Amino acid sequence: MTHAIHTRSRALCESLNRRGVAAGFWLTLLLVLLTGCAQTQGLPASTAAAVATGTEPITESDEPEARKRARIRVELASGYFEQGQTTVALDEIKLALGADPNYAPAYTLRGLVYARLNEFRLADESFRRAQQLSPRDPDVLHHYGLYACQQGRYPQAIDLFQQALASPVYGGQAKTLMAKGICQVRAAQFNEAEASLARSYELDPGNPITAYNLAALQFRRGENAKAQFTIRRLNNGEFANAETLWLGIKVEQRLGNTEAMAQLAQQLSRRYPESREWASYQRRAFDE
Repeated sequence: MTHAIHTRSRALCESLNRRGVAAGFWLTLLLVLLTGCAQTQGLPASTAAAVATGTEPITESDEPEARKRARIRVELASGYFEQGQTTVALDEIKLALGADPNYAPAYTLRGLVYARLNEFRLADESFRRAQQLSPRDPDVLHHYGLYACQQGRYPQAIDLFQQALASPVYGGQAKTLMAKGICQVRAAQFNEAEASLARSYELDPGNPITAYNLAALQFRRGENAKAQFTIRRLNNGEFANAETLWLGIKVEQRLGNTEAMAQLAQQLSRRYPESREWASYQRRAFDE
């Protein structure tokens, strides 16, 4: 989608972050990703796609009037979508496509809206049309990959992510590697998942979603020292929550670090006394 959509998504995520990362946040990861809550640095998608295909990118000075109207409508639609106003978002998308029926970002956003509405046939049609119009646009490929992963179509999703990552000018490598890694976990491709998440973490070590999922996978695979490093760094920052603290407790318990475990448990009990994680700690349910 357009750079403005990503900018608005970043603002939404920053707002969520200022309010704190609530317990359960990590469990709704892919829904968060579908609204674009990940770092999206780099060129606008239209420019990146143009560079990747060797065509001249459209800038504001030579943007056709119909394309400009479609772009503005899609930017409005993305704002409504993020606010949960899906009907209004669809209306704006219809107006965008009325102005320019070949505007790929409109179909990408329409796919996201229909996915949220559980209209999966229409979502699929939208994503396929976006890919037909802009087959090498990494933003289209990324969002289509997320949708395919949600639908359990893991080989297709991973292939779409890989195509997005192949773009030499794509500024969203970290978020796509994160999504790819999480999808590979779902597909039980644990070696590949750890490689994807580790690379995403290298590119964007401040992303708490990547950090949590990488640490959880490392813990699952018995790589306890690695998991300890990753989760400690997350729990020492502003994004610690009940789930990250509980994972930290389990890591320290497995390593026999009773003092570190007790310190994390004290934080968990003070900050999240009603949480499921605190209840699990009280039962000593470290293996659940």
